[in-house]
Amino acid sequence: MKLSHQSAVCTMVLVTFLWATAGVVTRHLDSVRSFELTFWRSLFAFAALALFVGLQGGTRPFAALRHQGRAFWVSAVCWCGMFTFYMVALTLTTVANVLVVMSIGPLVTALMAWAFIGHRVPPRTWVAIAVSGVAMAWMFWGQASGMSLVATLVTLGVPLCGALNWTVTQHAYRQPAQSVQNAPNRAGKEPSASPVDLVPAVMLGALLSCLVTLPLAWPLQSTWHDVRLLAGLGLGQLAVPCMLAVWCTRRLAAPEISLLAMLETVFGIALAWVGAGEAPAANVLVGGVVVMATLAVNEWLGWRDSGKKPVTD
Repeated sequence: MKLSHQSAVCTMVLVTFLWATAGVVTRHLDSVRSFELTFWRSLFAFAALALFVGLQGGTRPFAALRHQGRAFWVSAVCWCGMFTFYMVALTLTTVANVLVVMSIGPLVTALMAWAFIGHRVPPRTWVAIAVSGVAMAWMFWGQASGMSLVATLVTLGVPLCGALNWTVTQHAYRQPAQSVQNAPNRAGKEPSASPVDLVPAVMLGALLSCLVTLPLAWPLQSTWHDVRLLAGLGLGQLAVPCMLAVWCTRRLAAPEISLLAMLETVFGIALAWVGAGEAPAANVLVGGVVVMATLAVNEWLGWRDSGKKPVTD
């Protein structure tokens, strides 16, 4: 699946919207048990991803998993951490508190990508990260007061795992291309895009999340109503958007992906307002507009700069 930069940006916007549905859906559950919610959501996500990988893998779709490199397993553990920490955090504290802590994600990702893979972060992206971070903090000023240490540490696991995941995934996609960029194939053509496929890592991450949370969730007590809603989350809020996000890493830099992911906060507030009657305060609305405008300007500047680059043969 090859994407242009503009298509990848639009895809990531869709991804953040799908991710943002978790908050409003959990407001309509009959019962809230953190580990059981995580188990069911991860289980249905694993089933959907396993079906997808199986359909694309031919006669032995899972045989190649034994030969995956280090990046694959690191990414799988990161996905497991993101899946598990996020749902558990939502049951330990308010959605606003979770979003406050997660807002450090773009900064952590930019620093990690710069330190470990030498990615040069454009000044415009640093400015966008700073402006968006200030806007996010102002949106929820005072919301995180009284947040317990356990809730804070659990929530911190989400942006930390996310930053490592985007960095490792991007490095895995670019490394093979770099190693063969000067080696034409047998037909005399330039080598194709990186063959690395980390979508199965999302599947494995969901499976690991199931295995980790099942002992803590037992005995399962969710109602049939809750299971149906969590099945919808597993497919539409987890499996599909996470696959799309992995594909976007082929085209977007890790800091840019993390920055665009902040739209999840804006969409989450809007969905909770419309779908669960949680009307946001005026400062939240203004802050959301600032975040969206900052992201739009950052992407427009990036598009304009890319158009100025000379074309070489």
